Amino acid sequence: MKIYKEYKGLDLPQIDQQFLTYWSEDETFKKSLEQRDKNNRFVFFEGPPSANGKPGIHHVLARTIKDTFCRYQVMKGKYVQRKAGWDTHGLPIELAVEKKLGITKEDIGSKISVDDYNTECKETVMMYKDLWDDLTHKMGYWVDMNDPYITYENSYIETVWYLLQRLYNKDLLYKGYTIQPYSPAAGTGLSTHELNQPGCYKDVSDTTVTAQFKCLDASFPENTYFLAWTTTPWTLPSNTALTVGPNIDYNLIETYNQYTHEPIYIVLAKKLNQKVLPKKYVLNDDLTTYSKGNKQIPYRIIKEFKGADICGMKYEQLLPYTLPYYDADKAFTVIAGDFVTTEDGTGIVHTAPTFGADDAKAAKAAGVPPMLILDENDNPVPLVDLQGRFRKEMGEFGGKFVKNEYYNDHDRPEKSIDVEIAIKLKTENKAFIVEKYAHNYPHCWRTDKPVLYYPLDSWFVKTTACKDRMIELNNTINWKPKSTGEGRFGKWLENIQDWNLSRSRYWGIPLPIWRNEEGDKEKCIGSINELQKEIELANQKLGIDQQVPKDLHRPYIDDVVLVSDTGEKLIREKDLIDVWFDSGSMPYAQWHYPFENKELIENGEMFPADFIAEGVDQTRGWFYTLHAIATMCFDSVAYKNVVSNGLVLDRSGMKMSKSKGNVVE
Repeated sequence: MKIYKEYKGLDLPQIDQQFLTYWSEDETFKKSLEQRDKNNRFVFFEGPPSANGKPGIHHVLARTIKDTFCRYQVMKGKYVQRKAGWDTHGLPIELAVEKKLGITKEDIGSKISVDDYNTECKETVMMYKDLWDDLTHKMGYWVDMNDPYITYENSYIETVWYLLQRLYNKDLLYKGYTIQPYSPAAGTGLSTHELNQPGCYKDVSDTTVTAQFKCLDASFPENTYFLAWTTTPWTLPSNTALTVGPNIDYNLIETYNQYTHEPIYIVLAKKLNQKVLPKKYVLNDDLTTYSKGNKQIPYRIIKEFKGADICGMKYEQLLPYTLPYYDADKAFTVIAGDFVTTEDGTGIVHTAPTFGADDAKAAKAAGVPPMLILDENDNPVPLVDLQGRFRKEMGEFGGKFVKNEYYNDHDRPEKSIDVEIAIKLKTENKAFIVEKYAHNYPHCWRTDKPVLYYPLDSWFVKTTACKDRMIELNNTINWKPKSTGEGRFGKWLENIQDWNLSRSRYWGIPLPIWRNEEGDKEKCIGSINELQKEIELANQKLGIDQQVPKDLHRPYIDDVVLVSDTGEKLIREKDLIDVWFDSGSMPYAQWHYPFENKELIENGEMFPADFIAEGVDQTRGWFYTLHAIATMCFDSVAYKNVVSNGLVLDRSGMKMSKSKGNVVE
């Protein structure tokens, strides 16, 4: 009797179907678990896909690698539990719903209620579940689809709240007003690991300006201008300082403006004279022979001095549309900064504290105010709104988007704001050079639109406090390829910044923090039971009648009011959390830890994982959030071995992605 069936011809589709039918009828996957000793485990984590998009060929690649390792361990006698999961929150779902309904984020709460919007999100998120189930079956991928973890369920949210409370109790959660990556197209801030997803930085060609800021100090000649270069001319109206290197050598140069042909004196770093001055500028002590139309423009060096010598000097506001709402008299000042270099630019940095982290830090240290104005509700706001448009105070530019990519295709103007500002500066003798410049610029990982660096109130995870431990634990992980762990992932850990946790959206896990109006009293809730007790206390103290919502999402959780220990009303912070925290919590939340199955985590039965695998694009995504949460909450690795496979590319060499629409289904 033959043990194995012999085939006269190699009809792979037929063989494939025969095996799938056999495995299904025989319940082979189920038996492979039943016949193994649970005490002899091989732990595997399944990264959660989102079922609002169709599966593609790249998912087949990743799943083949996972299945190969798991089946091998089963054949060695290991008990390999494989629990499926669904990633159900975040931008991909929200943007899909907005497109379907023909709305924008600003319409939520007016044209459609938050309740109806989130209901639509919940229904949309499983749109293609049948296709995923079908692919899973057809490729013979063994994973338990009957009992998946789903990130929108209350049990999952409760575990995430527990983890957040652990971070809060360790003083690893804080709120800060900082300059952060912000996506106007998505309407939310982004974390640094989102900004470092593959393909987020794109080569673009922008209009740049070397602007002339008129010096008001009497020690310099009348028409003296500080030169500062920027690749973002739309930030020039928000300029409140010019930053120099105190130990850098600078020159005062006499010459002419190439556009207006007016005689001027310019200040720039000595080392950059030849780099900044166009080829038509020639060193010549005789400036009297120059006239409009000459092919060459003469210049001569008047004197040399250190940056420290000009710190404190005042200059004329470049684009005087409005003034900072406080300490305006301290604005438009030359200040010192240790980040100024002579590698590029002019050695003088245009400083707009509302749109740059280094700018904000240097200006604050020097006592220079940011360009914040008061809106109709007396709230301080920057000159660009959250949609990426100039506010009405910007005169002829008011209401225009600062990036042409934010317009709909049919509304997009021929000239961008950068070009319009450059033209204005040229005619007003305020531009020394205007030219195109090719550089790398960050884009939103989901909308593919440019991001802005924008001042936001956000909650952060203090990952920098645990950086050394994360690096130490990473060195114990077996990475395949090794270069990914030591290089891409290791270098990322060496340069991590605090994790921007807040998302100003609607469909996601709500941040479980309640605060008073002054922000000096707060409570972080870590369980439904704790929320119940706090609600009962609030009902008693405030004389109200409220209950724990059946659904922990917005808008229901927003209606819950708590009280401080001193009896003050506490309102929930409206933010949601980064969806990457959802997926990074799956080792614990899939078991509703610690409210159930405590032994699976605490006895090491299902944590950490012996093996995980995903594409290399998850290095700064799921791989990172798993590692960060495990380190900060449990002082442990989340996984011992990881296979990071390459990406499936399209014909143009771009990563296949649902958001780009280039997936082979």
